[in-house]
Amino acid sequence: MNLVNLSEATSLALHSLVLIAKKQPLRMNVKVLAEKLNASQAHLAKVFQKLSKAGLVKSVRGPAGGFELNKPADQITFIEIYEIIEGKIVLGKCPLGKSQCPFQKCIFSPELNKISANLYEIFKKMKLSDF
Repeated sequence: MNLVNLSEATSLALHSLVLIAKKQPLRMNVKVLAEKLNASQAHLAKVFQKLSKAGLVKSVRGPAGGFELNKPADQITFIEIYEIIEGKIVLGKCPLGKSQCPFQKCIFSPELNKISANLYEIFKKMKLSDF
């Protein structure tokens, strides 16, 4: 088990979009992506619904159809993808998502908030085109 884990949906989104970016101008459909990622087609389809609704990808029908990026790969950051799948990141709050702490001084907050802020900055710099 890793200390830092991404949800399966976020992992699928990141890996799928890197694959699509690498194959441009060709498109990739959910079936092909699911096979390459050894993932559930149904789960991947739900991920792509979110990505499409957010305007990150568009779907093209037909024999050469599939998904394509809606903007250049060097303009799509990992944090943008992460926030589409998981929701907006709020830094500086309880790292465990609690509204109340049973302690006078949080035993996690200072260090985990630094790590979260560092990871946020790393994901802001990482682009699909980096891979």
